[in-house]
Amino acid sequence: MQHVSMHEAISFDTIQNTRDLGAYQAADGRRIQARRLLRGANPGLASAADIAKLNSYQLDLVVDFRSEAEKQAAEAPFAAAFAWIADPVMVGNLSQETLLPLLRNGSAEHSRQFMLDFYRAFPVNYQAQFGRFLRLAEQGKTMLYHCTAGKDRTGFASALLLSALGVERATIVADYLESNRHNASASAKVLAQLFKADLAPEIMRPLLNVEAAYLEAALTVIDEQYGGMAHYLRQVLDVDVERIRRNYLV
Repeated sequence: MQHVSMHEAISFDTIQNTRDLGAYQAADGRRIQARRLLRGANPGLASAADIAKLNSYQLDLVVDFRSEAEKQAAEAPFAAAFAWIADPVMVGNLSQETLLPLLRNGSAEHSRQFMLDFYRAFPVNYQAQFGRFLRLAEQGKTMLYHCTAGKDRTGFASALLLSALGVERATIVADYLESNRHNASASAKVLAQLFKADLAPEIMRPLLNVEAAYLEAALTVIDEQYGGMAHYLRQVLDVDVERIRRNYLV
C-alpha cells in the first residue's frame, strides 16, 4: 500500500477545514496537481485577507452544497468576490427541527444511526448534484467546493472525485477522517455550548465528527447497488473519468 500523506489545512482567519487535494498519488503513478481542487467548510464569512488568499488560487468557481437555510446575509462580500454556485444536497435534513428532538430524546447510537442513514442516501438520492459537480471537474475547473463544516457532503464529493482520479480507497478514507483534526476546536466549542444548554454532548458528538463507518456506508451502497465505484462514476453518473484525469493529474 502506498504511503498515505496527510494534508494540512490551508490557514485562514475565518474559514475552517479547507485543504488542497494536490499531491495525492493517483492513477498510473501520477499525482493530483496542486492548487486546482480545494475542499472546505463554508467560506462565506471570509475576511478580506482570506478572500485575497483564495484569489491567489485563481478559482474558476466555488461550489456550495448547503441549503438556503444554512446561509446568512453576512456572506455577501464573499458572493461578490467569486463565482459561487449553489447546488444544495440534503436540504433540511440537518435542520434544527430534525436535530433538536434527536438531541433531547436520543442516544449516541441514535445519532450514529442517523449519520449512517444519511450517508447511505448520498449515492442514491443526490446523483444529480454530485454528477453536476463531477462534470465541472470534466471541464477542468479550478475550484473550491464546500458545505457547512466541510466533512459530510464535501467528504462524499471528495470520495467521488478522488476515486475518479484513481486515488486508492485507503487514502480516500484517510483524507476524509482528517476533518476530525481540522474541526476539533470548533467541535469542542459546540459541545461546550450543548453542555451549558443541558443537552448531552455525547449525543451530538457522532453528528460533529466523521467516522470511517459513515463513508464506508456510502461506498458499500455504491458497491452493492451500483456494481462498484468505476461503474457508478461512468454509467450511473455518466462521468468521463479519463477526461478528469487528464485535467488534474501530472
